[in-house]
Amino acid sequence: MAADRLRRCYPSAMLRLSELRLPLDHSDGDLRAAVLGALGVEPPELLGVAIAKRSFDARRRGAIALIYHLDVTVEREDEVLRRFRKRPSGPDLGPAPDTSYRFVARAPETPGPPETRPVVIGTGPCGLFAGLLLAEMGFRPILLERGKEVRERTVDTFKLWRKGALDPESNVQFGEGGAGTFSDGKLYSQIKDPGHRGRKVLTELVAAGAPPEILVVNKPHIGTFRLVKVVEGLREKIQALGGEILFQSRVEDLVIEEGRVHGVVLADGSHLATERVVLAVGHSARDTFEMLVHRGVYVEPKPFSIGFRIEHPQSFIDRCRYGKQAGHPKLGAADYKLVHHCRNGRSVYSFCMCPGGTVVAAASERGRVVTNGMSQYSRDERNANSGIVVGITPEDYPGGPLAGIDFQRRWEERAFELGGGTYEAPAQLVGDFLAGRPSTACGSVIPSYRPGVRWGDLSTCLPDYAIAAIREALPIFDEQMRGFAMKDAVLTGVETRTSSPVRIRRGDDLQSLHTAGLYPAGEGAGYAGGILSAAVDGIRVAEAVALASLPVTGQAAAFR
Repeated sequence: MAADRLRRCYPSAMLRLSELRLPLDHSDGDLRAAVLGALGVEPPELLGVAIAKRSFDARRRGAIALIYHLDVTVEREDEVLRRFRKRPSGPDLGPAPDTSYRFVARAPETPGPPETRPVVIGTGPCGLFAGLLLAEMGFRPILLERGKEVRERTVDTFKLWRKGALDPESNVQFGEGGAGTFSDGKLYSQIKDPGHRGRKVLTELVAAGAPPEILVVNKPHIGTFRLVKVVEGLREKIQALGGEILFQSRVEDLVIEEGRVHGVVLADGSHLATERVVLAVGHSARDTFEMLVHRGVYVEPKPFSIGFRIEHPQSFIDRCRYGKQAGHPKLGAADYKLVHHCRNGRSVYSFCMCPGGTVVAAASERGRVVTNGMSQYSRDERNANSGIVVGITPEDYPGGPLAGIDFQRRWEERAFELGGGTYEAPAQLVGDFLAGRPSTACGSVIPSYRPGVRWGDLSTCLPDYAIAAIREALPIFDEQMRGFAMKDAVLTGVETRTSSPVRIRRGDDLQSLHTAGLYPAGEGAGYAGGILSAAVDGIRVAEAVALASLPVTGQAAAFR
């Protein structure tokens, strides 16, 4: 029996054994023997073992260790816990945490008038999970999506990649599943999560068709093609619980009177009355940001980053990270994380690293080129890619809350121009970029971007300070990962959609400042960065909407 199959459902597990280290090549018997030794119990006393989390420590190449966090059931657990003594560098033992999710409220049994149904704008991870939680609590949400269902959207996206044909309403940025659908599908975050909302997200993803291992591995991911099926599963559950999802329904305007939302107006002119609106539009809904500013909603500029995508052979990254153990089936494709603080005050860092993936066309507006990274679940493509991006602040683009959008557009238009005006992307070899000469052809690293690249000089694709910062950072990264600045590595421009250029400010009740009933949420509003954090924020906002929708007595009861 493989080690992964040790993970069974033991609902009565009482103890968490943490930081148990084993060699990369170990058997089920080795794991069980290590558990017995750590607990100091005989085999009959160990009733069950469930893997709660598995990661690895690759700091010593060639001696990579797996690290387990295990939920164990034993006879006389109080006695085992009492006599357990933690060694200075050994595992720890304590009560297993309760990570179950608890709903904060339930909708009244008698439905209210139509305008009491909450509306969720956007069906990315934030919108889907806000809608799911509201549906599970009985509030029958209405989800509005400007794009198409995820499979139709996939067809439109492939038309851009294969034929250079862009649909501004159905692409990598817009449509069911959000921008995260066409990504590596990373499901980890550094957010604080005392309410275990992240566990709720992972559990629902598994129920919708995601691989069960995402509940166990330290850095879970799904990948694009599997995400399509998972997104459909989430949609079906929302609908089965009384929610409604309307596609190709772009919100043109909000009805705001005396500082409160009273409804939304769609692009076809139809009106939907509602007292609660969750705004989960994603970081590329530029027309929506413009509408909000026009309506007087509190919007402010925020920092983001811009740069290029860099590609290396995945086999090179594996060797850098894992040494002679590169290619081991328990390790998979290696990733990396790099950062450098430059002399000019800028920070350069790797962003959205996609092991065994491809660089993809991510434009959502005609006449502009945008890149992003994507991996499938298998992560078995030839190249690894990552954003190499430079931090930007509102001081770099003065001019009001929407000035960051103008800044992004300027460099996207420049990339479109250098790419030849066909959605090909400008590209340059790292060796040529560092030497300040244009590239004319690829070397050993074949670029993965489609519909294709045009070789040249990237030095005019970004502000001078960003070019200088990246040129300083690449040799430093080469010191951290020998060969990172290899002359044949490929840079592709431009990466501009690292995060939202605006923040739609909200208060402690998660409602927009000065606009009651409007709940800015997720990455587009400036409160998340990635699939998991966006989904968690969607849950938080759904909880706030649910509590605000109850009578005062119901709100008080929900907090007891």
